[in-house]
Amino acid sequence: MTTADDQTSSPLLRGLLEKLDDALKRLEDAPAFARPDKLPRVLDTARRVLLQPGGCQACEARAATFESAAVFQGSDWETPQYLQPALAAFSLKSAHAHALVIEALSELRLLAVAKGELDHPLITQAQAHQHLTQVMALNLTLLFGAPTEAERETQGRLAAIPRALFQHLAGRIGYEHIIDRLIDEIWRILQQRPVQVDGIKQMITHIALCQADPSIDLGASGQGADRLVSSLFGPTQACREDPGVEVFQTRLAGMDSAALQAEATGFARAMHDTGLVSPYHAVLMRFCLDESDYLISEALGLSSTGRDCLLCYRELVHALIRESVHPATAQAVYGLALMLERGILYQPPVAPAMWRQLNLALSPPAKARLSATYGDEVSPHARLMEGVLCLLGLPLGVGQGNNPTCQSARALSMWAYNDPDYLLQMVAWATRDDEIIMHFEGQPISSRESGAGVATSLPMDLDPVSLIVVPHLDRIYAEMGRRCIGREGDPHRWVNPEFHGWWSGRGFRINVDVQSGRLVEVERFIRHFYASYHPFYNGNQPLIHPQPAGIAVTDSAGRFVGWHAITILRASLDPTDTMRVYFFNPNNDSGQDWGDGVRVSTAGFGERFGEASLPFEQFVSRLYIYHHDPLERGEPATVSQDVLERVTGYLHRSWGEPRLPELEC
Repeated sequence: MTTADDQTSSPLLRGLLEKLDDALKRLEDAPAFARPDKLPRVLDTARRVLLQPGGCQACEARAATFESAAVFQGSDWETPQYLQPALAAFSLKSAHAHALVIEALSELRLLAVAKGELDHPLITQAQAHQHLTQVMALNLTLLFGAPTEAERETQGRLAAIPRALFQHLAGRIGYEHIIDRLIDEIWRILQQRPVQVDGIKQMITHIALCQADPSIDLGASGQGADRLVSSLFGPTQACREDPGVEVFQTRLAGMDSAALQAEATGFARAMHDTGLVSPYHAVLMRFCLDESDYLISEALGLSSTGRDCLLCYRELVHALIRESVHPATAQAVYGLALMLERGILYQPPVAPAMWRQLNLALSPPAKARLSATYGDEVSPHARLMEGVLCLLGLPLGVGQGNNPTCQSARALSMWAYNDPDYLLQMVAWATRDDEIIMHFEGQPISSRESGAGVATSLPMDLDPVSLIVVPHLDRIYAEMGRRCIGREGDPHRWVNPEFHGWWSGRGFRINVDVQSGRLVEVERFIRHFYASYHPFYNGNQPLIHPQPAGIAVTDSAGRFVGWHAITILRASLDPTDTMRVYFFNPNNDSGQDWGDGVRVSTAGFGERFGEASLPFEQFVSRLYIYHHDPLERGEPATVSQDVLERVTGYLHRSWGEPRLPELEC
């Protein structure tokens, strides 16, 4: 079959749809005993269609054909009236391509029923609509969140299908049915202060459109959306009706000093409340350049620390605003404010490095990548400067996107947090020279001359700095690993200090045998971690430098998913007097359920922006490698047997269960 939408789709999609229609016809015409052999071709082709823009719409248009061709026959999806919304997540996050595809096709079939485009003998239009809204509400992260570490490890490119599906479902069914849960999820993500907020802004835009659409009855839902919507489209009195930036600029020109100050403080309040910056705020910042530094300080919402830094480096701050702050790069305002609050410009190399960054000539590959990813609304240089400011202001807000590059993302975060001038050096090399040279045990490693990295393709779903720098770091990291081939033990022992920085502890502990995968020396591993990091066992010594570590990621059932790189930031008592480990997870959204009651917190237990945390015992149970200073020994012998048993209990009930030494034959 060919629909009108097929004619306007891309040539690639049209070709795939022709193959899909042919496969469906062959399946429908086949005798019953031969259909199992024909079905895989249908599902494989449908998978390729769903990965294309417009693929979900095309499959929805073929819902009746999928039904008549008996695609769902003999499976749980054959009887849609019995489908459980809570179980959809297992199929949507499955590593089995056919299970994922048939779930997606079933949801699109029910969408056609819900919209009255398909009559189904087993489920009514109202039932189909209710099922879809429940599935969407139970899987909000698929609507706008990036894939988790578990999804990346198990699904790979397939992780794009459920997200495309949910975007299509939301557009067709409407957001009003899940609006309250959506708002809660947005606030939860914003509490972590991510660098990349385009997806969140898009969702807030959808909420605003729902509120403004008279045909959408939100009822009592959406009451908590006002602050989110106003933060983008009307944070202050002069732009409350979203008049457009040109009109707003004209209004600014006619304001007296009191009105300008009111606008400045209103914008600052909205920005610091949400972590989002309105395009109108960028207009005000550029206007303030010709007014006063006092207004700039008010518009940035600076404390005395940030204000002093602004006044000390006035010319640099003005230059940063002129180059990086535009309506299309408004988040640069928040990055600038937090960078000034951190006071890092007082470090002697940072201000000169920022001047260099402002005057840096980007290489043609860097310009091309920035333009291809972000468009040409502003110059690639302005886009990069926005990324630099946001990373320096929010060092714990960087994410790895849907890429296996947690090591590189962790390095960028660590440098922005601990060694900002080194980060700026890396950015300069990558953007100007299209090459980074690092050293491993005295020998240079060039990103240009190194082989493939961990990522199999160039990452595109990243912030501007990561977009340019991560491919270089990824290749260097992989090359360092290759140079450790043949050594006994885990290569992170040698790679992490060379890759991340001198402050990475030279002491190294691992509780997994590299050859067999079995647990080894678990008690010693736990004791030394307590002695190195727990204030009650290390002489109450706070952690001085962030330390790289590795965790065994588990799903909500406690099952092992994969190894993942994190940064240990600090250990301290939370407001309930529970000792917690606070850490950075580059996995876009740190709030995760790791099973057996181990739920990672991102707010409410003393976390700072971008931090994740767990009670100390639970954190250790998911740890498999860490670094420490071998000269600061602590008191490992004082760790009680009760503590050891509680930690090993969490470990043995989750990822350690199949790795117990006694299971060896």
